[in-house]
Amino acid sequence: MRVLIIGGTGLISTGIVSALLGRKAEITMLNRGKRDAAIPAGIAVLHADRDDEAALTAAVAGHRFDAVIDMVCFNAAQAEAAVRVFGGRCAHYLFCSTVCTYGVLSPPEVLISEDFAQRPTSGYGRGKVECEAVFRRAHAAGAFAATIIRPSCTYGSGGTLIDQLEFNPPAWDRIERGLPVLCADGGLGLWQATHRDDVGRLFAHAVLEPRTYGQDYNAVRDEVFTWRDYYRQAGEALGREVRLISVPAAWLIARDGKRFGLLAEITRFHGAYSAAKAKRDVPEFRCRIGFVDGARQTLADVRRRGAWRVDDAAYQVLVDAALAMGLAAEPA
Repeated sequence: MRVLIIGGTGLISTGIVSALLGRKAEITMLNRGKRDAAIPAGIAVLHADRDDEAALTAAVAGHRFDAVIDMVCFNAAQAEAAVRVFGGRCAHYLFCSTVCTYGVLSPPEVLISEDFAQRPTSGYGRGKVECEAVFRRAHAAGAFAATIIRPSCTYGSGGTLIDQLEFNPPAWDRIERGLPVLCADGGLGLWQATHRDDVGRLFAHAVLEPRTYGQDYNAVRDEVFTWRDYYRQAGEALGREVRLISVPAAWLIARDGKRFGLLAEITRFHGAYSAAKAKRDVPEFRCRIGFVDGARQTLADVRRRGAWRVDDAAYQVLVDAALAMGLAAEPA
């Protein structure tokens, strides 16, 4: 099974590579070669900028792949170029999209399945919707069989562990030092966090699986928890009790909209999705890594890489302002 991964060195890609190696796949990566990343032995690497179609075409000349997994396609122009380059050169094309394509609304049953209307509110989500449309047309035209996979919040070694407010928060440093942390709107929003190795298993086992052709899937674990649960379990991973100060999301965004862009765009809304369809069509996709264990592993890796974000004065100013308003720090 010959598989090309466009990208290959990012967080989810690392999980995909591990799972593909378990399937004894012959793996080739195609990227710009600018990321300092350890690549497992036996994996071939091609270098090209995917935005340079001529260079992309030259890089894959003479190669034929059973499947292509595209991890770094963000707009219609990139997708259209990929169809021109790989149409007729592979049997199966798997595109990494995102649950951000659904937007911020929730259905009456709360969990969003793949047939929920896509109403993205971010440029990132809109770009991915455009890509999906291009690959669906290519599938219908017979260029290759296309599969769309939509991860949600994914974490693991090599990445960071977000909190409700930021991608790389000082919250974990504060919790370790016994200080309270901020959460938004009571921490009652619904959320899912899936380890990169579990997401990678879905991609790897969807490859050349006929049931996945022409389909789209949410790549999420079944556990849905509130942000209070999330903080509490992250605290377990650190061996610390977590104390939360709940403030309105709008208050935080008004104080520093640039810093809390993640909150403004995504995490103040529910993010709960169904993976029933993925589990039905790809039985090997079963999420095995619990959040406490995964968070422990991830935070240890963040520390080991020297990427641990320490508490900062601006965050403490917000904590002091919240306490001055009479808000209390309470156990998560």
